[in-house]
Amino acid sequence: MLVQYSSGRDKERVGIIGAGKTAVQLAKALQQGDEYHPVMFISLIPGNHKTLIVGLPAFALSHLEEAVRSHRVKRLLLAVDADMDVNRRELLTQLEKLNLPVQTVPSFSEVIAGQVRINDIRDLEIEDLLGRDPVWPDNAQVASSLFERSVMVTGAGGSIGSELCRQIIRHQPKCLVLFEQSEFALYAIERELQQINAAEGLDVCVHPLLGSVVHRRRCESVMRSFAVQTVYHAAAYKHVPLVEHNVIEGVQNNVFGTLHTAEAAVAAGVELFVLISTDKAVRPTNVMGASKRMAELVLQGLAQRQSDTVFSMVRFGNVLGSSGSVVPLFRDQISSGGPVTVTHPDIIRYFMTLPEASQLVLQAGSMGEGGEVFVLDMGEPVKIADLARKMMHLMGRRERTAEQPDGEIELVFSGLRPGEKLYEELLIGDNPQGTSHPRIMMAREVSMSPEELDATLKDLLRASHDFDCGRVVEILSDAPTGFVPNGGVADLVWCNGETPPAVVPSGVSNIRRFPV
Repeated sequence: MLVQYSSGRDKERVGIIGAGKTAVQLAKALQQGDEYHPVMFISLIPGNHKTLIVGLPAFALSHLEEAVRSHRVKRLLLAVDADMDVNRRELLTQLEKLNLPVQTVPSFSEVIAGQVRINDIRDLEIEDLLGRDPVWPDNAQVASSLFERSVMVTGAGGSIGSELCRQIIRHQPKCLVLFEQSEFALYAIERELQQINAAEGLDVCVHPLLGSVVHRRRCESVMRSFAVQTVYHAAAYKHVPLVEHNVIEGVQNNVFGTLHTAEAAVAAGVELFVLISTDKAVRPTNVMGASKRMAELVLQGLAQRQSDTVFSMVRFGNVLGSSGSVVPLFRDQISSGGPVTVTHPDIIRYFMTLPEASQLVLQAGSMGEGGEVFVLDMGEPVKIADLARKMMHLMGRRERTAEQPDGEIELVFSGLRPGEKLYEELLIGDNPQGTSHPRIMMAREVSMSPEELDATLKDLLRASHDFDCGRVVEILSDAPTGFVPNGGVADLVWCNGETPPAVVPSGVSNIRRFPV
């Protein structure tokens, strides 16, 4: 005891949330280390109050603030056993009030598997910040749709595409075709998948292929060469302000890339084609959302014309942990002393985690019969400003306000970006249908006749070739996309260095055309 006491004097005093086997193993490991000094447990079982666990006092959650103060705790570590029935959202709300850094440790199962050490402290999981229970698929149904099949993922190096690949390879397809236009992204995901192959003894053939979805013949030759049966189409430009500034490229990639890949799939005899869509395709106010809704209309049209290839679409909200996600951005801003930037105090978004999003796509792929739009019941939307404040508090920082001028971090509202809206929606219709999964719904959207679709795509292609961004926006607005721009055309080349036109509230017919 004397040795432990003297060795712990220069270490940071920490409290451990939890008193099960994970917490006990953590305390023992930290006592041997040279960074943290565990001084108490906060037990989620009231009967443990004022008991000793491995020589350390344990207190009930109801005495949290008093125990933290009396034991001079500087950091809290979450070490709750996975099988413990606890409302993590309520727990984090209580911890948030303390303004202490809160971190988490690996689960006991990860430690037993030898994947990590118990004292590998890390920032809170994204699921914890999300404040809701994750939605998981029916693994048996997903497995039966992938096992021993030839599967292709477009945009395989992107955040969604790469996570899809990680999930798919573990279901042991016959082969996995990675289709990606970024050489480095393709190299990175292929290397990672080969490591998974070797570590888990999967022996799945992984084929890394460079190419763009806008090249129809390349797509078809790849699908024929590897006898592809299932395509997950994740390739897209999805960053709203960037697509607003690059209208033609956004339409070429999102609309015509989907068209060419889907046509190639029909020609090559692909059985199933799943489009990764977005909640921004619902009543869009930006070109990115309108282009994704147009991509949905393209697949709905192809589903009407033939029955050999089953087309389905999956919509979900913002993916935490993906490229461009606010969580790593906020974490970096807080760590560097702020300010934390949020576009608007009232902006809200639906959120899900990267594994959830990817597994939902796989689930929908196994459920599709042709032309459906699948939507996840994502619960309550999250206010972005509240998420930023939660992260501040759980990283031990206080917000600087007029009432609290001594706070460390300032929250700054920078204003909505081009094409951005305050509220996202997931459904157009008011009567979503249920599916075999309790948290997945299906919306039968309005579609276009083959003749209308062909005429619209022809006009859109001509306007794209002419670099006529104003006409592109008009066509997307006239189609049944629900597109109502919340501003003028913001394409950087189209505007040619001039100030973009003012907001056009009643349509886009009078948009000012800038010389190109």
